[in-house]
Amino acid sequence: MIKKLGKRAFAVVFSVSVLGLAACSSAPEQQDIERVPNKSAQALYEDAKQTLDSGLYARAIELLTALDSRFPFGPYSRQVQLDLVYAHYQSGNTEQALATIDRFIRLNPNHKDLDYMYYMRGLVNIKADKNAFQEYFGVDRADRDANRTRVAFQDLSTLIKRFPNSNYVPEAKKRVVWLLNRMARYELKVAEYYYEREAYLAAANRGKYVVEHYSQSSYLPQALDIMEKSYEKLGLKELAEQTKQVKAVNQRN
Repeated sequence: MIKKLGKRAFAVVFSVSVLGLAACSSAPEQQDIERVPNKSAQALYEDAKQTLDSGLYARAIELLTALDSRFPFGPYSRQVQLDLVYAHYQSGNTEQALATIDRFIRLNPNHKDLDYMYYMRGLVNIKADKNAFQEYFGVDRADRDANRTRVAFQDLSTLIKRFPNSNYVPEAKKRVVWLLNRMARYELKVAEYYYEREAYLAAANRGKYVVEHYSQSSYLPQALDIMEKSYEKLGLKELAEQTKQVKAVNQRN
C-alpha cells in the first residue's frame, strides 16, 4: 500500500503518525502537571522539596516538572533541575535523569554545581548498567557489554580532573577504582571466551588490552596468565617467555 503512495503523500501520513504518537506520549505528562495545584513558585517548590525529602519520588517529579513548566526562568529553575536529576535517579528513570543532566550541562556550562551534575551522571550510568535482579541472585554479569561502565568511568574521571577540590571527588575516586575493575573483568571474560574456542590470538590480544589499559586493576595477573597460555598455544615461545617474566616482576611488586 505504501509503495502506491507518492513521496508527498507518504510524508503527510508519516508526519500525522508521528504527531499522533507524540500527542499520546505527552498526554500523561500534561495530565500530571494539571493535577498540581496552582501556587506561587516558592510555595510549589517548598511542596516539592518536602515531598522529595520524604522519599516520595514519583510525586516529587510531578511537582518539580510542573514547577519547571510553569516557571522555566524563575528563581528556582536551576535548583529544580538538580532536584529532578536526583528524583529520576532514585526512581530508576535513568534515561530521563541523563536527559536532564545533559540539558543542564549544555545550558549552564559555568554553574557552581556542575561538579554535582558530572557526579550524578556517573551514578546514573552505573545504575543504568546494573541488573538488580541478576545481582541479587549472584548471577555473574561480567560478560555484558561494558559501554555504560565506560561512560560512567569517563563522567567520574571528568569530575576528578576538572573539579579536583569538589566534595564529590573522594567518592568518585572510589567508584572509578570499582569501574576500572569492572571494565578489566569484562575484557578478561571476552578473552576467556576466545581461549575456550581456541581463538588464541584474539584471546592474547584481549589480555594484552587489559595489561595496557587496566594495569592498575586487580585483574592484571589473570590477563597475563591468559596471554602466556595463548602464546604457548600459538607456538610463540618468545612472547610466552616475555609474558612469564612480566608476571614474575608483577608478583614481586
